[in-house]
Amino acid sequence: MVARATAAPDGVGAVVFDLDGVLVDSLAVAREAFALAYAEVVGDGMAPVEEYCRHPGRYLPEVLELMGLPAALAEPFVRQSNRLAHRVSPVDGAAELLRTLRRRGIGLAVATGRSGVRARDLLGRLDLLPLVDHVVGSDEVPRPKPAPDIVRRALHLLGARPAEALMV
Repeated sequence: MVARATAAPDGVGAVVFDLDGVLVDSLAVAREAFALAYAEVVGDGMAPVEEYCRHPGRYLPEVLELMGLPAALAEPFVRQSNRLAHRVSPVDGAAELLRTLRRRGIGLAVATGRSGVRARDLLGRLDLLPLVDHVVGSDEVPRPKPAPDIVRRALHLLGARPAEALMV
């Protein structure tokens, strides 16, 4: 049984947030982790960091495939991202916004291109995890971003219809 989100007076009962660049500032860490993973797997040469950055929010294995890079880059990227995670910070005002929406009875979810485990771990480190109801990673749905599967899953978990939800 899925609990139905309680709609706020303005009709919005749920808000689904992306993670990177919306709730957390992780771009510098992602750039560095990508360059380190590239050097480890590919070796010499300039890592195509700018091209990587043209795929924000997408599931890493899919980005590597789109870029024609070896799937083997994923493991060192995750390892380096985890090693550097202490440098990721919440976006200014993110925690207060989540608290305010929660007080208003709005259902809150995160739908991210990261794996669900990595997203929950990062949110936990930043004390943001207790402020959201659900976290859905691209590895937890049949089709990753940009397909709508993660948002649909988040709305289902929140018990909200698309007409009563916002995506940030």
